[in-house]
Amino acid sequence: MATRRGRLLQPFWRGLTARPPPLGGDGSARGRAGKAAGGAGFRTGRGVRLVAGCATLSHCARLDELCGKSCTGCSVSLDSLPSEILLKILSYLDAVALLCAGCVNRRFYHLANDKISGLGWVIILKENSGREHILEHVDLSINDSSVTAVWYGQDWPRLVTLSTLDLCGVTPVFMNRSQAPIKNGPRWHSLIAKYNLSHLTESTMLGCDRLIRIFCLHPGLVVGLWKREEELAFVMANLHFHHLVERSTLGSAAIPYELPPHTPLLDDSPECGLSGYQLHVDMHSGGVFCLCGTFRNLSTSKGYIENEYMKLSVINFKNSTEHLPLIGKVGLSWKTNIFDGCIKSCSIMDLTLLEEYGKPFWCFSSPVCMRPSPGPSDGPAFLGETYRVDYADAEGRVHLELVWIEETGEYFIVSLALYLRVAKINHWFGTKY
Repeated sequence: MATRRGRLLQPFWRGLTARPPPLGGDGSARGRAGKAAGGAGFRTGRGVRLVAGCATLSHCARLDELCGKSCTGCSVSLDSLPSEILLKILSYLDAVALLCAGCVNRRFYHLANDKISGLGWVIILKENSGREHILEHVDLSINDSSVTAVWYGQDWPRLVTLSTLDLCGVTPVFMNRSQAPIKNGPRWHSLIAKYNLSHLTESTMLGCDRLIRIFCLHPGLVVGLWKREEELAFVMANLHFHHLVERSTLGSAAIPYELPPHTPLLDDSPECGLSGYQLHVDMHSGGVFCLCGTFRNLSTSKGYIENEYMKLSVINFKNSTEHLPLIGKVGLSWKTNIFDGCIKSCSIMDLTLLEEYGKPFWCFSSPVCMRPSPGPSDGPAFLGETYRVDYADAEGRVHLELVWIEETGEYFIVSLALYLRVAKINHWFGTKY
């Protein structure tokens, strides 16, 4: 069953009724039957790619379909209004509100971009001596649930001299609605993440080709090193849309934006475990998607708690009707100003898990890698070679099992499970699992 991808992000934008064509595609999804309670869709078309300079956060939230239906009783939607009227409405918004309005859809993106621009992302490479190198992103890709910013060039400092890398959102200090920001004017830096470059070791290496090796630094950073010189080739940051506006604008140069304290959403039936969850997961690189799936009505019980995690099963080994194919070749595309290539078996995974009230419970965008697996011990025997994809952070783990089908030349997902940290569940709902 195919699903429209945009509906996943509805809870962020309730109350608006604009419904334009999706940004960068026709909104259709191709795929085979997914979870019985929901479905999964796939697409192989190119994503939206932006070069440095097109930099407002209005680029940041590709919503294919803002709302499934117009508000009850509304005879006119925002999307039916002429552009001149919408521009007049937008003229009353401040800079931050314009950035958010541009996240609604393609039309709002262009209209908001006419009113304001200037937000982007930079990396700050810090040497052991204290010297800093500030680099603007060269490429920017807009995906379904994330932004991918890339840096490359010929003027990298030597890796041995570097200690840390700071990823920051940048906005002009002085923004005028009637004109573009001054190119070399003062800018506000909002620290998103700090990375220790001494962690570029074998334990963080994802893969390689004949020219480069790539490393993963959490959260969501890919660092490419030339094999021969062991020097920087490129840096790729993967930023999930969730709270991206705040993280890119409301922090300081030294301290990241801190989320407001969470008020527990009291669970009226904690003995039943978790129910009504919705998962959206993408696997992509270079704007090409090999997986784009939405799974609804996911549930689990207290009996699936083990080692401080609660298991949420999405695709089951034993139910072949749930097994899904990856479309096309799996690989992480990279490029510099001289060379380009693709690291086989690697990809970017974007995951958004909504809890029963429709609020984002767990979100990330990170590189992952398929590795050989001995095969599922508790499932059926498969004819093809088996692989696994694993991801873990402070909030949970993802475990995905795949089988390579030689006859059709494609990977099939035969198992997908999320392991949610019990401490996060208790904090979120005020439970005592």
